[in-house]
Amino acid sequence: MSEERRKRQEQQGGGSREGKTKKTLIYGGVLILLAGAFIAGRHYRDHKYDSFAQCLASKQAKMYGLYWCPHCIEQKEMFAQSFHYVPYVECAIKGSKEEAPECKVAGVKLFPSWQFGGEAPREGVLSLEALSDKTGCSLP
Repeated sequence: MSEERRKRQEQQGGGSREGKTKKTLIYGGVLILLAGAFIAGRHYRDHKYDSFAQCLASKQAKMYGLYWCPHCIEQKEMFAQSFHYVPYVECAIKGSKEEAPECKVAGVKLFPSWQFGGEAPREGVLSLEALSDKTGCSLP
């Protein structure tokens, strides 16, 4: 290849090994930044309600549920990964049609049910806003 032709290709960005390496590094850097932003956003979304759920626990809010109950699953999904901070009582005893003793004592009949301190359980899926209003815990 003549020297003149090689220079023309370099100017057009097609012939230089250095040019290709530089492009690869730029694309790799952009890809790493995008992946980092995605992971950070996902972590925030999954743990967005950590402090809210911890506040519910400090206010003696408690959820009673059944592992197989679709409404209980819906309620849990509202908290995403933060649900593990919510005081939760599993009322189903696997392999039995009996209800857990703690649920019987609390007088829970429908699921999910929420109990706030010593009050009677409140039945149904509650919005996070309703839980916030009831406990005074602020939402993020």
